[in-house]
Amino acid sequence: MRTANLLLRFVLEVCALAALSYGGWQAPGPVWVRLLLAIALPLAAATIWAQWVAPKARTPIPDPLRLVPEWVVFGGATIALVVTEHPVPAALLAILAALNRLALHLLGTTTGGQPAV
Repeated sequence: MRTANLLLRFVLEVCALAALSYGGWQAPGPVWVRLLLAIALPLAAATIWAQWVAPKARTPIPDPLRLVPEWVVFGGATIALVVTEHPVPAALLAILAALNRLALHLLGTTTGGQPAV
C-alpha cells in the first residue's frame, strides 16, 4: 500500500508539472511569452519542490508546514487547468493529491517513503 501511494504521488507530481506547462502555453500573448511561461512555471514548481518537499530537499520542511509548498504546486496546477477550461482534470488532480497526502499520513509515511517520526 505504501509503495502504491508513493508511486501515485510521483505520478501526481509529474501531472502537476505538465499542467503548469500546459497552462503557460495556453496563456494569451505572443508565442515567445507563451513559451517562456510554459518553461518557467514548471521550473518554478520544480524548484519549490526540490527546495522544501522532495525526499532529498535542500531545506526539508517538517509536517504540517510542508503542506504549504505542496499546495502551492498542486494548487497552481489545478488553477492552470481550471483557467484553460479543463475542470474535470483539475478536480481529479486536486482530489487525488489531497487523498494521496491523507493516505500517506495515515500510513505514517513521509513523502520520501520513510516512516514518519
